[in-house]
Amino acid sequence: MCQPAYSFCQQIFEDILSLTDNVNYYDIRKKCDGSLCYDFSKLENFLSKSSVKKALGVPSSLDYVSCSDLVFRSMLNDWMRNLEVEIPALLEDKIQLLVYAGEYDLICNWLGNSRWVHAMSWSDQKDFISASNVSFIVDGKEAGILKNHGPLTFINVHNAGHMVPMDQPRAALKMLELWTTGKLLPPNKVWVRVHLFFFL
Repeated sequence: MCQPAYSFCQQIFEDILSLTDNVNYYDIRKKCDGSLCYDFSKLENFLSKSSVKKALGVPSSLDYVSCSDLVFRSMLNDWMRNLEVEIPALLEDKIQLLVYAGEYDLICNWLGNSRWVHAMSWSDQKDFISASNVSFIVDGKEAGILKNHGPLTFINVHNAGHMVPMDQPRAALKMLELWTTGKLLPPNKVWVRVHLFFFL
Protein backbone atom coordinates (compact mmCIF):
# COMPACT_ATOMS: atom_id res chain seq x y z
CA MET A 1 0.00 0.00 0.00
CA CYS A 2 1.27 3.46 -0.94
CA GLN A 3 -1.33 5.34 1.11
CA PRO A 4 1.10 6.43 3.88
CA ALA A 5 3.54 7.79 1.27
CA TYR A 6 0.70 9.61 -0.50
CA SER A 7 -0.55 11.13 2.76
CA PHE A 8 2.97 12.26 3.73
CA CYS A 9 3.68 13.87 0.35
CA GLN A 10 0.23 15.42 0.15
CA GLN A 11 0.80 17.10 3.52
CA ILE A 12 4.09 18.59 2.29
CA PHE A 13 2.33 19.87 -0.82
CA GLU A 14 -0.51 21.37 1.23
CA ASP A 15 2.04 23.04 3.54
CA ILE A 16 3.67 24.66 0.50
CA LEU A 17 0.30 25.84 -0.82
CA SER A 18 -0.61 27.30 2.59
CA LEU A 19 2.33 29.70 2.21
CA THR A 20 0.99 31.05 -1.08
CA ASP A 21 -1.89 33.37 -1.86
CA ASN A 22 -4.26 30.85 -3.50
CA VAL A 23 -1.72 29.98 -6.20
CA ASN A 24 -2.83 27.75 -9.04
CA TYR A 25 -0.62 24.68 -8.57
CA TYR A 26 -1.02 23.87 -12.27
CA ASP A 27 0.32 27.30 -13.24
CA ILE A 28 2.02 29.43 -10.60
CA ARG A 29 1.40 32.61 -12.61
CA LYS A 30 -2.35 32.33 -11.89
CA LYS A 31 -4.76 32.12 -8.99
CA CYS A 32 -6.68 28.92 -8.33
CA ASP A 33 -10.25 29.28 -9.68
CA GLY A 34 -12.65 26.51 -8.61
CA SER A 35 -12.05 22.98 -7.36
CA LEU A 36 -9.71 22.13 -10.26
CA CYS A 37 -8.18 25.64 -10.43
CA TYR A 38 -9.76 26.10 -13.87
CA ASP A 39 -13.29 26.47 -15.23
CA PHE A 40 -13.79 23.50 -17.56
CA SER A 41 -17.58 23.94 -17.88
CA LYS A 42 -17.45 24.84 -21.60
CA LEU A 43 -15.38 21.75 -22.35
CA GLU A 44 -17.66 19.54 -20.25
CA ASN A 45 -20.78 20.94 -21.95
CA PHE A 46 -19.27 20.44 -25.41
CA LEU A 47 -18.13 16.88 -24.78
CA SER A 48 -21.48 15.99 -23.21
CA LYS A 49 -23.47 16.99 -26.32
CA SER A 50 -25.20 13.99 -27.88
CA SER A 51 -23.83 14.86 -31.35
CA VAL A 52 -20.26 14.96 -30.03
CA LYS A 53 -20.66 11.72 -28.09
CA LYS A 54 -22.09 10.04 -31.18
CA ALA A 55 -19.19 11.28 -33.34
CA LEU A 56 -16.69 9.97 -30.77
CA GLY A 57 -18.48 6.65 -30.24
CA VAL A 58 -19.26 7.40 -26.59
CA PRO A 59 -22.40 5.79 -25.13
CA SER A 60 -25.20 8.33 -24.75
CA SER A 61 -25.58 7.43 -21.07
CA LEU A 62 -22.11 8.75 -20.22
CA ASP A 63 -21.31 12.39 -19.53
CA TYR A 64 -17.81 13.85 -19.66
CA VAL A 65 -16.28 15.05 -16.40
CA SER A 66 -12.95 16.87 -16.10
CA CYS A 67 -11.85 14.88 -13.08
CA SER A 68 -13.63 11.66 -12.16
CA ASP A 69 -13.79 10.93 -8.43
CA LEU A 70 -14.10 7.22 -9.24
CA VAL A 71 -10.94 7.21 -11.37
CA PHE A 72 -9.12 9.37 -8.80
CA ARG A 73 -9.95 7.00 -5.92
CA SER A 74 -9.17 3.91 -8.00
CA MET A 75 -5.70 5.16 -8.90
CA LEU A 76 -4.81 6.77 -5.58
CA ASN A 77 -2.48 3.96 -4.52
CA ASP A 78 -0.57 4.22 -7.81
CA TRP A 79 0.44 7.84 -7.22
CA MET A 80 3.45 6.92 -5.09
CA ARG A 81 4.52 3.87 -7.10
CA ASN A 82 7.82 4.31 -8.89
CA LEU A 83 6.72 3.77 -12.48
CA GLU A 84 10.06 4.98 -13.84
CA VAL A 85 11.53 1.49 -13.28
CA GLU A 86 9.46 0.21 -16.22
CA ILE A 87 10.77 2.79 -18.70
CA PRO A 88 14.41 1.71 -19.26
CA ALA A 89 13.29 -1.56 -20.88
CA LEU A 90 11.26 0.48 -23.36
CA LEU A 91 14.23 2.70 -24.14
CA GLU A 92 16.48 -0.34 -24.63
CA ASP A 93 13.96 -1.56 -27.22
CA LYS A 94 14.28 1.85 -28.95
CA ILE A 95 10.68 2.77 -28.16
CA GLN A 96 10.34 6.55 -28.38
CA LEU A 97 9.61 8.39 -25.15
CA LEU A 98 8.67 12.06 -25.00
CA VAL A 99 8.55 13.69 -21.56
CA TYR A 100 7.49 17.32 -21.45
CA ALA A 101 6.49 19.80 -18.80
CA GLY A 102 5.42 23.43 -18.69
CA GLU A 103 7.90 25.69 -16.94
CA TYR A 104 5.22 27.19 -14.65
CA ASP A 105 3.68 23.90 -13.49
CA LEU A 106 4.11 23.29 -9.76
CA ILE A 107 2.41 19.93 -9.27
CA CYS A 108 4.41 18.20 -12.05
CA ASN A 109 7.20 20.72 -12.28
CA TRP A 110 9.78 20.66 -15.06
CA LEU A 111 12.74 20.48 -12.68
CA GLY A 112 11.47 17.34 -10.95
CA ASN A 113 10.68 15.76 -14.31
CA SER A 114 14.11 16.68 -15.64
CA ARG A 115 15.78 15.18 -12.59
CA TRP A 116 14.05 11.79 -12.83
CA VAL A 117 14.69 11.64 -16.58
CA HIS A 118 18.40 12.39 -16.04
CA ALA A 119 18.68 9.99 -13.07
CA MET A 120 17.02 7.09 -14.89
CA SER A 121 19.45 4.23 -15.37
CA TRP A 122 19.68 2.87 -18.92
CA SER A 123 22.46 2.02 -21.36
CA ASP A 124 22.61 5.50 -22.92
CA GLN A 125 22.09 7.46 -19.69
CA LYS A 126 25.55 9.10 -19.82
CA ASP A 127 25.06 10.13 -23.45
CA PHE A 128 21.64 11.59 -22.66
CA ILE A 129 23.08 13.55 -19.72
CA SER A 130 25.90 14.94 -21.86
CA ALA A 131 23.61 15.81 -24.78
CA SER A 132 23.20 19.52 -25.40
CA ASN A 133 20.09 21.48 -24.60
CA VAL A 134 18.79 23.04 -27.80
CA SER A 135 16.04 25.50 -28.55
CA PHE A 136 12.67 24.09 -29.50
CA ILE A 137 11.59 26.54 -32.20
CA VAL A 138 7.98 27.20 -33.19
CA ASP A 139 7.05 29.94 -35.65
CA GLY A 140 10.61 31.29 -35.54
CA LYS A 141 10.65 31.70 -31.75
CA GLU A 142 12.01 29.60 -28.92
CA ALA A 143 9.04 27.74 -27.44
CA GLY A 144 11.06 25.59 -25.07
CA ILE A 145 14.30 23.80 -24.33
CA LEU A 146 14.77 20.33 -25.82
CA LYS A 147 17.21 17.57 -24.94
CA ASN A 148 17.42 14.31 -26.87
CA HIS A 149 19.56 11.25 -27.15
CA GLY A 150 18.44 8.03 -28.78
CA PRO A 151 14.79 7.30 -28.06
CA LEU A 152 14.51 9.72 -25.13
CA THR A 153 13.41 13.34 -25.52
CA PHE A 154 12.70 15.88 -22.79
CA ILE A 155 11.18 19.32 -23.40
CA ASN A 156 10.71 22.17 -20.95
CA VAL A 157 7.91 24.19 -22.59
CA HIS A 158 8.11 27.97 -22.14
CA ASN A 159 5.17 30.07 -20.94
CA ALA A 160 3.09 27.05 -20.01
CA GLY A 161 1.78 25.40 -16.89
CA HIS A 162 0.43 21.86 -16.47
CA MET A 163 -2.01 22.33 -19.35
CA VAL A 164 0.60 22.79 -22.08
CA PRO A 165 -1.90 22.37 -24.97
CA MET A 166 -4.18 24.99 -23.39
CA ASP A 167 -1.38 27.46 -22.59
CA GLN A 168 0.70 26.96 -25.74
CA PRO A 169 -1.53 25.25 -28.33
CA ARG A 170 0.71 25.94 -31.34
CA ALA A 171 3.82 24.73 -29.53
CA ALA A 172 2.02 21.63 -28.21
CA LEU A 173 0.66 20.75 -31.64
CA LYS A 174 4.04 21.29 -33.30
CA MET A 175 5.78 19.22 -30.62
CA LEU A 176 3.45 16.25 -31.15
CA GLU A 177 3.42 16.59 -34.94
CA LEU A 178 7.21 16.62 -35.10
CA TRP A 179 7.60 13.84 -32.54
CA THR A 180 5.10 11.44 -34.12
CA THR A 181 6.67 11.95 -37.56
CA GLY A 182 10.26 11.61 -36.35
CA LYS A 183 11.20 15.21 -37.08
CA LEU A 184 11.60 16.40 -33.49
CA LEU A 185 14.89 14.53 -33.17
CA PRO A 186 18.31 15.61 -34.37
CA PRO A 187 19.04 14.56 -37.98
CA ASN A 188 20.53 11.16 -38.88
CA LYS A 189 18.64 9.29 -36.16
CA VAL A 190 16.12 6.83 -37.52
CA TRP A 191 14.55 3.79 -35.87
CA VAL A 192 11.23 2.01 -35.56
CA ARG A 193 8.75 4.29 -33.86
CA VAL A 194 6.20 3.20 -31.32
CA HIS A 195 4.28 6.18 -29.94
CA LEU A 196 4.18 6.30 -26.18
CA PHE A 197 2.78 9.43 -24.54
CA PHE A 198 3.46 10.40 -20.96
CA PHE A 199 1.36 13.40 -19.89
CA LEU A 200 2.89 14.73 -16.70
